[in-house]
Parts: sequence; structure tokens; C-alpha cells
Amino acid sequence: MDFTTVDFTTTRRTFLAAALAAPALGALAACGSSGPSRPGDSGGGGVGSASYWFLTSQPQEGIRTDTVNRFNKANPDNQIQFTAFQNDAFKTKIKTAIGAGQAPTLIFGWGGGTLRSYVDAGQVDDLTSWFDENPAAKNRLFPTAFAPATVDNKIYAMPAEVVQPVVLYYNKEVFDNVGAAPPQSWGDIMDLVPKFNAAGIAPFSLGGQSRWTEMMWLEFLFDRIGGPEVFEAAYNGEQNAWSNPAAIDALTRVQDLIKADGFVRGFSSITADSNADQALLYTGKAAMMLHGSWTYGGMSTDGGDFVSSGKIGYMNFPAVDGGRGDLTDTVGNPAQYLSIYSKATDEQKEAAKKFLSTAVLSDDEVKQWIDIGSVPIVQGTQNELNASKDAEFLEFIYQVSTDAKVFAQSWDQALSPTAAETLLDNIARLFQLSIGPQQFADNMNQAIGK
Repeated sequence: MDFTTVDFTTTRRTFLAAALAAPALGALAACGSSGPSRPGDSGGGGVGSASYWFLTSQPQEGIRTDTVNRFNKANPDNQIQFTAFQNDAFKTKIKTAIGAGQAPTLIFGWGGGTLRSYVDAGQVDDLTSWFDENPAAKNRLFPTAFAPATVDNKIYAMPAEVVQPVVLYYNKEVFDNVGAAPPQSWGDIMDLVPKFNAAGIAPFSLGGQSRWTEMMWLEFLFDRIGGPEVFEAAYNGEQNAWSNPAAIDALTRVQDLIKADGFVRGFSSITADSNADQALLYTGKAAMMLHGSWTYGGMSTDGGDFVSSGKIGYMNFPAVDGGRGDLTDTVGNPAQYLSIYSKATDEQKEAAKKFLSTAVLSDDEVKQWIDIGSVPIVQGTQNELNASKDAEFLEFIYQVSTDAKVFAQSWDQALSPTAAETLLDNIARLFQLSIGPQQFADNMNQAIGK
């Protein structure tokens, strides 16, 4: 096996508002393949072959590689040639390749605003009729996975891989040592802050240099205070949507938490990609951490006995007193997504569709995702999840994901790339206290529709 690896990262997240009432579409098949890749291939390979770029994040990269290899072994005349990239390098490379008309046949992504930009430019195929013709590819997947893949009621991507809600983690040992209980409300969170600070423990770990980790706080506060309609208004381009009183309340509350020393000191210089934020939690230097479910595997691997001895606790984000949001709502990654490049040859598209229908989320791949502590977006896997060494956590993630009345996609994925960058920049400034809630809202209102 030969493939190019361009660096390495261990984190991943994404999203958009996706109610359970989204199209009851489903999932995938089973099969395998194995075969060589061609490093650096950029346009879909030769006749009868397709190209595929994906991320090097570990251990996910190994599963993606195995899926391609199984497919190639079973389909010698329809090969998939792949190249792996580090997260940020991938985003730059795919944007450049699509602009130059040299994208891979299979475009890995996170749906939402970026997918819409591809659709508007005619760069990805409409897969709606293909799903209609392949009902087996519709009926196994979580229904919520399809909303970020859908643009103007048409499906432009195959949901793939795993579901990844954002979770409020806590260190049970630290809580026991200070005689505290996990928070059941925003008021509890604010009451816990001075208790942990007095004990010399940071209330919350945060990799703030990465910006999107800070965004998670706003995503939940907006929802818990005003419900999903608050962000949906901004997503839909409603004028002055960011000035909603619930939004201003959420922005104010997060700054109250910052001013109370709710986060580890120096959080703006801590990166999520280094997993330093996770280390603060499992070493007991921080009591809690709001982060994606994808961090569980890293803490299990790197955190000594933190996970295996049951010191890790987790819960959905608590209520805000007087808020309108539903406590079942969650945010994060409803799935990952695979689109087909519109300029690929017919032969390449044929290989790609066969890969989607027979290899993606095959029984073998599903088992691999579960084995690394992830929940694949396939319905009815409870027996397999319960047989895992991480059964309790996986069942929690499955229930959070399937019970959610709204599973919201990460804002920076839901919005257009231009609006998303403005968002992340202003979130960083908000957390650094260099702007207040109203200035944040004013700046974001100016980005609506861009």
C-alpha cells in the first residue's frame, strides 16, 4: 500500500440545524476492497478509477484507508486512488483544486455552507435521483445526517462515518475532591467557578487559540436561551438576526463566565490540535471541558486510567434558567460527507457511486468505528455498541444523537466560508474581551448574506 500523508491532526468537528423531521433518509451497504493509491493524484485518476482525498487524523485515517483497500480488492476494474492530508492543509488544497478544475472524484467535507458554495458553482453532482434508485443507501443512516447534505431540497452528498455531538465532560475525581456535583443549570456552572478556583483548579479547560472551541459555548447558549430559531434566523439571512435579545443574553453570559475566571488562564494560547485542552481535564488541572465526542478516544489513549477507571463523566449541556431551548437539542457533527465532482469522467463517477453504495459504512467499517470508540451514523447498532469496551459512552452518544429534536451543525460549517471567517474572528475577540456583545452582534449582522 502506498499513499501520501501530509502531516497529522487528531481533532475534528462540524454542523447545521438538522431537526429529526429532516428527510427520513438512510444509509449504506457492505463490502470491501484493498489496493494501491497513487500519491498526489488530483483529477480522478485514469479511466475506470476515481480519486479520493481525506484527513490524516488518527485513528480515523486507518479506517478510511482500510475501506478503500477493501473496495479496491473487490473491484479491480473500479479502483479508488487516495491521498491523505492534515486538516488545514486539506482545506487549502481542496479549495485550490476545485477552483482549478482538478478536484478529486470524491470530495470529502462537512456539508453546510461550503457544500452550498460548491452547488452554486456547479462543482458537485445532484445525488437525489441516485438515492431514489438506491433505497438501500437511504434507510440505515440517521435521518439527521442528511440536512447538511441537502441544498434547496436536493441531496448533494452522501453522509458518512460517525456522529459527533459536543459533550460537557467532567473529571469525577476532581468533583469528589471539592465536594461538588455536576451542573444541572447555568446557575450551577457559575456557582461552581469560585469553588474550583479556590481549590486551584481551572473550572473549564479550553483550547481557545483554535477559535471553534469557543464557538461551542455560543452554540449551546443560543439554543438553551432562545431555541434553535435564534441561529436559524442568522443562517437564513434575516436582517439584524444577531441582535436578537436571546443572542445578546448568550453573548453576555459567556463574557460573565470569562470575567469570573471560568476558563483556564491563558486559554487563548492553547490549541485544540495539540490535545493540550484534553490533558488539562484528565490530569485534574481542569474540572470540566466542553468539546466534541471525538476527544473521548484521545483521552482514552493518552489519559492513563482516566477513562478506563471511570473517572471521566459526561453529559449534555444543561439548562439556562428561563430559557426556551429543548434540553435534548445538541450541536456538533451529524456526519461527514462525500460528494462527487461534477467534472469527473463517467467512469470515475461510476466507480465513486459503487464505492458509496458498497463500501462506505460497510459492516466491516462500522465495526472499526465502534472499536475506536465512535458511533457510526447507522441506525440499529445498539447491540454492537453494547458489546464495546466503551459501551456506556457509545450508548450515551447514540441516545443524544437520536433523541435530539434538533441536532445543529457547527456554525462555521453551516455558514458560508466568508461569514464563517468573520464569525470565528469575532468569537476570538469576544472571548478576549476586546469587544462586547453588541459590537459582536453589529459585526455579524454586517456579514449576513455574504
